[in-house]
Amino acid sequence: MGLLDGKNALVFGLANERSIAWGITQALHREGASIGISYAGEMLKRRVMPLAEKIGCTWVEECDVTKDENIDAVAKKAAEDFGQIDVLVHSIAFAGREELTGPFYNTTREGFKNAMDISVYSFVALARAFQPILRPGASLICMTYYGSVKVAPHYNVMGVAKAALEATTRYLAYDFGPHGVRVNAISAGPIRTLAAAGVGGFRDMYKHFADMSPMRENITIDDVGNAAIFLASDLSARITGDVLYVDSGFNIVGVQMGPKEGSDQ
Repeated sequence: MGLLDGKNALVFGLANERSIAWGITQALHREGASIGISYAGEMLKRRVMPLAEKIGCTWVEECDVTKDENIDAVAKKAAEDFGQIDVLVHSIAFAGREELTGPFYNTTREGFKNAMDISVYSFVALARAFQPILRPGASLICMTYYGSVKVAPHYNVMGVAKAALEATTRYLAYDFGPHGVRVNAISAGPIRTLAAAGVGGFRDMYKHFADMSPMRENITIDDVGNAAIFLASDLSARITGDVLYVDSGFNIVGVQMGPKEGSDQ
């Protein structure tokens, strides 16, 4: 038996096989959940459909999270096809490439609004739309990054957006708690995803992470998927409003020093 047998799970933000959302989707499938997938934009459909077929998922819907009517339509269809939802995964973030290079103070007003709307408010909008069909014991999960609490060069407005997303997680957890619904975030270390490719200097950041994290290794989408299973399942029944770090311990390191030559450290 899987940890999620009999549960219905929706994943928003799947883009391709390198997506964190794909690692989570595969883990949800492995543990027995009935899965629905949502993607952003017709251009991604050709990448998403083959992935859905791999896990036998037939519920695949496009959703523009900047439009409430799109979100409401997807929520209505989910209610008709699934009845109630047990797991909702928000793996959505966006900032223009021009906002993710150079100094943060060059962030444009429009770029700031877009990043906050797509990366943060969409979680609020999804939570509101799906609230009537969330089963008691349900779990809402979003994706964040360490750049929310410390400066990650060139992460810029996305770091600010992730900080807002983590605050949103806490406020939603407070609101949904009386309904028996949990809301948590996963803070994953750097992964070579489509979104990461737009961050200036990502390759250097990726290598630095492996050199400086206590476990001396990068993480994978499978690692994030396994953490999501914990938060989605009854194993985390009394955990809400929290940020779970999946980053080989990188977030605990204060002074980052490279290993000494000839040392096993």
